[in-house]
Amino acid sequence: MARMKVAQVSKAGGPFEMVERDIPAPGPGQVRIKVEACGICHSDALVKNAVYPGLQLPRVPGHEISGRIDAVGAGVAPWRPGQRVGVGWHGGHCFVCAACRRGDFILCQNEKITGISFDGGYGEYTIVPAEAVASIPDSLSADEAAPLLCAGITVFNSMRNSGTRAGDLVAVQGIGGLGHLGVQFARQMGFQTVAIGRGSDKESLAKKLGAHAYIDAGSTDAADELQKLGGARLILATAPDAKSISGILGGLAGNGKLLVVGVPFEPISVSVMQIVGRKNAIQGWPSGSSIDSEDTLRFSALSGVRPMIEKYPLPKVNEAFEQMSSGRVRFRVVLTMGA
Repeated sequence: MARMKVAQVSKAGGPFEMVERDIPAPGPGQVRIKVEACGICHSDALVKNAVYPGLQLPRVPGHEISGRIDAVGAGVAPWRPGQRVGVGWHGGHCFVCAACRRGDFILCQNEKITGISFDGGYGEYTIVPAEAVASIPDSLSADEAAPLLCAGITVFNSMRNSGTRAGDLVAVQGIGGLGHLGVQFARQMGFQTVAIGRGSDKESLAKKLGAHAYIDAGSTDAADELQKLGGARLILATAPDAKSISGILGGLAGNGKLLVVGVPFEPISVSVMQIVGRKNAIQGWPSGSSIDSEDTLRFSALSGVRPMIEKYPLPKVNEAFEQMSSGRVRFRVVLTMGA
Protein backbone atom coordinates (compact mmCIF):
# COMPACT_ATOMS: atom_id res chain seq x y z
CA MET A 1 0.00 0.00 0.00
CA ALA A 2 1.20 3.54 -0.79
CA ARG A 3 2.58 5.52 2.14
CA MET A 4 2.54 9.18 3.16
CA LYS A 5 4.47 11.38 5.57
CA VAL A 6 2.65 13.31 8.30
CA ALA A 7 3.63 15.39 11.32
CA GLN A 8 1.66 14.19 14.33
CA VAL A 9 1.26 15.09 17.99
CA SER A 10 1.64 11.95 20.10
CA LYS A 11 1.79 13.44 23.59
CA ALA A 12 0.75 16.72 25.17
CA GLY A 13 3.42 19.39 24.80
CA GLY A 14 5.79 17.12 22.93
CA PRO A 15 7.43 17.86 19.58
CA PHE A 16 5.81 17.07 16.27
CA GLU A 17 6.85 13.63 15.10
CA MET A 18 7.44 12.88 11.43
CA VAL A 19 5.97 9.43 10.74
CA GLU A 20 4.84 7.37 7.77
CA ARG A 21 1.31 6.02 7.44
CA ASP A 22 -0.71 4.20 4.82
CA ILE A 23 -2.55 6.62 2.54
CA PRO A 24 -6.21 6.19 3.56
CA ALA A 25 -9.12 5.74 1.16
CA PRO A 26 -12.08 8.14 1.36
CA GLY A 27 -15.38 6.73 2.58
CA PRO A 28 -18.90 7.79 1.59
CA GLY A 29 -19.31 11.56 1.76
CA GLN A 30 -15.55 12.12 1.96
CA VAL A 31 -12.79 13.38 -0.34
CA ARG A 32 -9.07 12.78 -0.20
CA ILE A 33 -6.87 15.81 -0.75
CA LYS A 34 -3.24 15.70 -1.84
CA VAL A 35 -1.99 18.57 0.30
CA GLU A 36 0.20 21.20 -1.33
CA ALA A 37 0.36 23.70 1.54
CA CYS A 38 -0.96 24.06 5.08
CA GLY A 39 -0.82 27.17 7.21
CA ILE A 40 0.18 27.07 10.88
CA CYS A 41 -2.31 28.84 13.14
CA HIS A 42 -2.03 29.88 16.79
CA SER A 43 -4.99 27.63 17.56
CA ASP A 44 -2.93 24.61 16.46
CA ALA A 45 -1.41 24.92 19.94
CA LEU A 46 -4.71 23.46 21.21
CA VAL A 47 -3.63 20.22 19.55
CA LYS A 48 0.07 20.40 20.36
CA ASN A 49 -0.68 20.91 24.05
CA ALA A 50 -3.67 18.52 23.96
CA VAL A 51 -5.98 20.98 25.71
CA TYR A 52 -8.96 20.86 23.35
CA PRO A 53 -11.83 18.95 25.02
CA GLY A 54 -12.24 15.44 23.67
CA LEU A 55 -9.07 15.52 21.55
CA GLN A 56 -7.67 12.07 20.79
CA LEU A 57 -3.94 11.55 20.25
CA PRO A 58 -2.07 10.92 18.07
CA ARG A 59 -3.47 13.68 15.89
CA VAL A 60 -2.23 15.47 12.77
CA PRO A 61 -3.05 19.20 13.17
CA GLY A 62 -3.69 21.77 10.47
CA HIS A 63 -6.83 23.60 9.35
CA GLU A 64 -5.48 25.89 6.62
CA ILE A 65 -5.25 23.27 3.88
CA SER A 66 -4.82 23.82 0.16
CA GLY A 67 -4.23 21.18 -2.48
CA ARG A 68 -6.01 19.02 -5.04
CA ILE A 69 -8.62 16.30 -4.75
CA ASP A 70 -7.10 12.98 -5.79
CA ALA A 71 -9.89 10.58 -4.77
CA VAL A 72 -13.57 10.80 -3.84
CA GLY A 73 -15.94 8.58 -1.91
CA ALA A 74 -19.51 7.80 -2.83
CA GLY A 75 -22.05 10.63 -2.93
CA VAL A 76 -19.77 13.65 -3.07
CA ALA A 77 -20.92 15.37 -6.28
CA PRO A 78 -19.88 17.81 -7.64
CA TRP A 79 -16.32 17.24 -6.37
CA ARG A 80 -13.97 15.29 -8.63
CA PRO A 81 -10.28 14.40 -8.76
CA GLY A 82 -7.99 17.17 -9.98
CA GLN A 83 -9.96 20.10 -8.56
CA ARG A 84 -8.03 22.71 -6.58
CA VAL A 85 -9.61 22.89 -3.13
CA GLY A 86 -9.05 24.01 0.42
CA VAL A 87 -10.38 23.31 3.90
CA GLY A 88 -10.54 25.65 6.89
CA TRP A 89 -11.39 25.43 10.60
CA HIS A 90 -14.96 24.30 9.96
CA GLY A 91 -14.59 20.64 9.11
CA GLY A 92 -18.19 19.57 8.65
CA HIS A 93 -21.67 19.65 10.13
CA CYS A 94 -24.53 17.30 10.91
CA PHE A 95 -27.27 18.90 8.74
CA VAL A 96 -29.96 17.98 11.30
CA CYS A 97 -29.47 20.13 14.44
CA ALA A 98 -31.44 23.36 14.88
CA ALA A 99 -28.54 25.55 13.66
CA CYS A 100 -27.99 23.43 10.56
CA ARG A 101 -31.70 23.41 9.74
CA ARG A 102 -31.48 27.22 9.70
CA GLY A 103 -28.42 27.08 7.46
CA ASP A 104 -26.08 28.39 10.18
CA PHE A 105 -23.59 25.56 9.79
CA ILE A 106 -20.77 27.23 11.72
CA LEU A 107 -22.93 26.93 14.86
CA CYS A 108 -23.67 23.23 14.29
CA GLN A 109 -24.10 21.50 17.63
CA ASN A 110 -22.06 18.58 16.27
CA GLU A 111 -19.50 20.61 14.32
CA LYS A 112 -16.33 18.87 13.21
CA ILE A 113 -13.09 20.86 13.40
CA THR A 114 -10.34 20.20 10.90
CA GLY A 115 -7.17 18.92 12.54
CA ILE A 116 -8.99 18.29 15.82
CA SER A 117 -12.00 16.10 15.07
CA PHE A 118 -9.98 14.33 12.35
CA ASP A 119 -6.45 14.52 11.00
CA GLY A 120 -5.60 17.79 9.29
CA GLY A 121 -3.12 19.17 6.81
CA TYR A 122 0.30 18.68 8.42
CA GLY A 123 0.84 15.83 6.00
CA GLU A 124 0.92 14.82 2.37
CA TYR A 125 -2.72 13.63 2.25
CA THR A 126 -5.85 14.18 4.30
CA ILE A 127 -9.40 12.85 4.28
CA VAL A 128 -12.17 15.42 4.89
CA PRO A 129 -15.99 15.55 4.80
CA ALA A 130 -17.17 16.75 1.41
CA GLU A 131 -19.24 19.61 2.91
CA ALA A 132 -16.04 21.17 4.32
CA VAL A 133 -14.37 21.58 0.92
CA ALA A 134 -14.01 24.94 -0.86
CA SER A 135 -12.92 25.62 -4.42
CA ILE A 136 -9.71 27.66 -4.91
CA PRO A 137 -9.46 30.13 -7.84
CA ASP A 138 -6.65 29.45 -10.29
CA SER A 139 -5.17 32.91 -9.71
CA LEU A 140 -4.31 32.09 -6.09
CA SER A 141 -1.29 29.92 -5.38
CA ALA A 142 -1.61 27.12 -2.82
CA ASP A 143 0.75 28.99 -0.47
CA GLU A 144 -1.37 32.15 -0.64
CA ALA A 145 -4.68 30.35 -0.33
CA ALA A 146 -3.85 28.40 2.83
CA PRO A 147 -3.88 31.29 5.37
CA LEU A 148 -6.95 32.80 3.72
CA LEU A 149 -8.88 29.68 4.81
CA CYS A 150 -8.57 30.66 8.49
CA ALA A 151 -7.18 34.13 9.11
CA GLY A 152 -8.66 35.43 5.88
CA ILE A 153 -12.17 34.08 6.24
CA THR A 154 -12.30 35.13 9.90
CA VAL A 155 -11.76 38.83 9.19
CA PHE A 156 -13.56 38.96 5.83
CA ASN A 157 -16.64 37.03 6.86
CA SER A 158 -17.01 38.88 10.15
CA MET A 159 -16.78 42.33 8.56
CA ARG A 160 -19.12 41.59 5.68
CA ASN A 161 -21.75 40.40 8.17
CA SER A 162 -21.26 43.29 10.61
CA GLY A 163 -23.81 45.65 9.05
CA THR A 164 -21.07 48.14 8.20
CA ARG A 165 -21.46 49.91 4.87
CA ALA A 166 -19.01 51.26 2.34
CA GLY A 167 -17.74 54.67 3.42
CA ASP A 168 -18.01 53.90 7.15
CA LEU A 169 -14.96 54.32 9.37
CA VAL A 170 -13.54 50.92 10.30
CA ALA A 171 -10.60 50.54 12.68
CA VAL A 172 -8.47 47.40 12.72
CA GLN A 173 -6.75 46.83 16.07
CA GLY A 174 -3.52 44.90 15.60
CA ILE A 175 -1.36 44.40 12.51
CA GLY A 176 -0.46 40.74 12.82
CA GLY A 177 -1.60 37.51 11.22
CA LEU A 178 -5.26 38.53 11.32
CA GLY A 179 -4.84 42.28 11.29
CA HIS A 180 -2.63 42.59 8.20
CA LEU A 181 -5.40 40.85 6.26
CA GLY A 182 -8.11 42.81 8.05
CA VAL A 183 -6.60 46.11 6.89
CA GLN A 184 -6.45 44.90 3.29
CA PHE A 185 -10.01 43.58 3.30
CA ALA A 186 -11.38 46.72 4.97
CA ARG A 187 -9.79 48.94 2.33
CA GLN A 188 -10.99 46.77 -0.55
CA MET A 189 -14.52 46.61 0.91
CA GLY A 190 -14.76 50.38 0.66
CA PHE A 191 -14.33 51.34 4.31
CA GLN A 192 -12.46 54.36 5.63
CA THR A 193 -9.72 52.21 7.11
CA VAL A 194 -7.73 53.06 10.23
CA ALA A 195 -5.01 50.71 11.45
CA ILE A 196 -4.09 50.63 15.13
CA GLY A 197 -0.74 49.23 16.26
CA ARG A 198 2.05 49.86 18.72
CA GLY A 199 5.06 51.82 17.55
CA SER A 200 5.61 54.35 14.80
CA ASP A 201 7.60 51.76 12.84
CA LYS A 202 4.37 50.01 11.83
CA GLU A 203 2.89 53.06 10.11
CA SER A 204 4.55 52.53 6.74
CA LEU A 205 3.42 48.91 6.61
CA ALA A 206 -0.14 49.87 7.60
CA LYS A 207 -0.28 52.44 4.81
CA LYS A 208 1.18 49.94 2.33
CA LEU A 209 -1.54 47.45 3.28
CA GLY A 210 -4.16 50.08 2.51
CA ALA A 211 -4.87 51.99 5.71
CA HIS A 212 -5.97 55.59 5.20
CA ALA A 213 -4.66 56.47 8.65
CA TYR A 214 -2.54 54.92 11.39
CA ILE A 215 -2.82 55.30 15.16
CA ASP A 216 0.13 54.46 17.39
CA ALA A 217 -1.48 53.04 20.53
CA GLY A 218 1.90 53.04 22.25
CA SER A 219 2.19 56.82 22.31
CA THR A 220 -1.44 58.00 22.15
CA ASP A 221 -4.87 57.05 23.47
CA ALA A 222 -6.28 55.10 20.52
CA ALA A 223 -9.90 55.62 21.59
CA ASP A 224 -9.42 59.40 21.77
CA GLU A 225 -7.71 59.44 18.39
CA LEU A 226 -10.62 57.56 16.85
CA GLN A 227 -13.08 60.04 18.31
CA LYS A 228 -11.09 62.87 16.71
CA LEU A 229 -11.81 61.15 13.39
CA GLY A 230 -15.51 61.03 14.19
CA GLY A 231 -15.61 57.64 15.92
CA ALA A 232 -15.52 54.18 14.39
CA ARG A 233 -18.65 52.48 13.13
CA LEU A 234 -16.74 49.22 13.52
CA ILE A 235 -13.62 48.23 15.44
CA LEU A 236 -12.20 44.87 14.40
CA ALA A 237 -10.16 43.55 17.35
CA THR A 238 -7.56 41.13 16.00
CA ALA A 239 -4.77 41.30 18.61
CA PRO A 240 -5.58 38.96 21.55
CA ASP A 241 -4.81 41.47 24.28
CA ALA A 242 -7.64 41.98 26.76
CA LYS A 243 -6.37 45.32 28.03
CA SER A 244 -6.02 46.77 24.53
CA ILE A 245 -9.45 45.53 23.47
CA SER A 246 -11.04 46.97 26.61
CA GLY A 247 -9.37 50.33 26.09
CA ILE A 248 -10.41 50.72 22.47
CA LEU A 249 -14.15 50.49 23.15
CA GLY A 250 -14.34 54.23 23.75
CA GLY A 251 -13.38 54.85 20.14
CA LEU A 252 -16.75 53.71 18.81
CA ALA A 253 -19.24 56.13 17.31
CA GLY A 254 -22.88 55.93 18.28
CA ASN A 255 -24.41 52.67 17.06
CA GLY A 256 -20.88 51.36 16.66
CA LYS A 257 -19.78 47.77 17.11
CA LEU A 258 -16.71 46.16 18.63
CA LEU A 259 -16.14 42.96 16.65
CA VAL A 260 -13.74 40.57 18.40
CA VAL A 261 -11.93 37.89 16.39
CA GLY A 262 -8.61 37.79 18.29
CA VAL A 263 -9.29 35.78 21.44
CA PRO A 264 -7.38 36.69 24.63
CA PHE A 265 -7.28 34.25 27.55
CA GLU A 266 -8.24 37.00 30.01
CA PRO A 267 -11.72 38.60 30.16
CA ILE A 268 -12.20 42.09 28.75
CA SER A 269 -13.51 44.93 30.91
CA VAL A 270 -16.58 46.78 29.68
CA SER A 271 -18.46 49.87 30.88
CA VAL A 272 -22.12 48.97 30.53
CA MET A 273 -23.05 52.64 30.86
CA GLN A 274 -20.89 53.41 27.84
CA ILE A 275 -22.53 50.70 25.76
CA VAL A 276 -26.04 51.71 26.75
CA GLY A 277 -25.47 55.44 26.37
CA ARG A 278 -24.06 55.18 22.86
CA LYS A 279 -26.07 52.15 21.66
CA ASN A 280 -22.83 50.27 21.15
CA ALA A 281 -22.56 46.52 20.66
CA ILE A 282 -19.91 43.87 21.22
CA GLN A 283 -19.89 40.77 19.03
CA GLY A 284 -17.64 37.78 18.56
CA TRP A 285 -17.30 35.86 15.31
CA PRO A 286 -15.91 32.43 14.40
CA SER A 287 -14.74 31.68 10.87
CA GLY A 288 -17.37 30.38 8.44
CA SER A 289 -18.47 27.41 6.39
CA SER A 290 -17.05 26.21 3.09
CA ILE A 291 -19.12 28.59 0.97
CA ASP A 292 -17.82 31.48 3.10
CA SER A 293 -14.31 30.22 2.38
CA GLU A 294 -15.05 30.26 -1.35
CA ASP A 295 -16.36 33.83 -1.09
CA THR A 296 -13.21 34.86 0.77
CA LEU A 297 -10.94 33.26 -1.80
CA ARG A 298 -12.83 34.78 -4.75
CA PHE A 299 -12.82 38.25 -3.19
CA SER A 300 -9.10 37.95 -2.48
CA ALA A 301 -8.39 36.86 -6.04
CA LEU A 302 -10.42 39.74 -7.47
CA SER A 303 -9.17 42.47 -5.13
CA GLY A 304 -5.51 41.55 -4.73
CA VAL A 305 -5.68 40.79 -1.01
CA ARG A 306 -2.79 38.45 -0.17
CA PRO A 307 -1.27 37.16 3.07
CA MET A 308 2.36 37.86 3.92
CA ILE A 309 3.89 34.43 4.52
CA GLU A 310 7.03 32.53 5.46
CA LYS A 311 7.35 29.04 3.98
CA TYR A 312 8.86 25.92 5.55
CA PRO A 313 9.03 22.36 4.21
CA LEU A 314 7.03 19.81 6.19
CA PRO A 315 10.08 18.15 7.83
CA LYS A 316 10.90 21.50 9.48
CA VAL A 317 7.49 21.67 11.18
CA ASN A 318 8.94 22.10 14.68
CA GLU A 319 11.06 25.05 13.57
CA ALA A 320 8.09 26.53 11.73
CA PHE A 321 5.78 26.17 14.74
CA GLU A 322 8.35 27.83 17.00
CA GLN A 323 8.64 30.73 14.54
CA MET A 324 4.88 31.21 14.75
CA SER A 325 4.69 30.79 18.55
CA SER A 326 7.48 33.28 19.19
CA GLY A 327 5.72 36.03 17.25
CA ARG A 328 8.73 36.56 15.00
CA VAL A 329 6.89 35.57 11.84
CA ARG A 330 5.58 38.17 9.39
CA PHE A 331 2.78 37.24 9.35
CA ARG A 332 1.71 33.65 8.63
CA VAL A 333 3.74 30.46 8.50
CA VAL A 334 2.94 27.98 5.73
CA LEU A 335 4.13 24.37 5.49
CA THR A 336 4.83 23.15 1.97
CA MET A 337 4.76 19.52 0.89
CA GLY A 338 7.47 17.82 -1.12
CA ALA A 339 9.96 20.64 -0.54
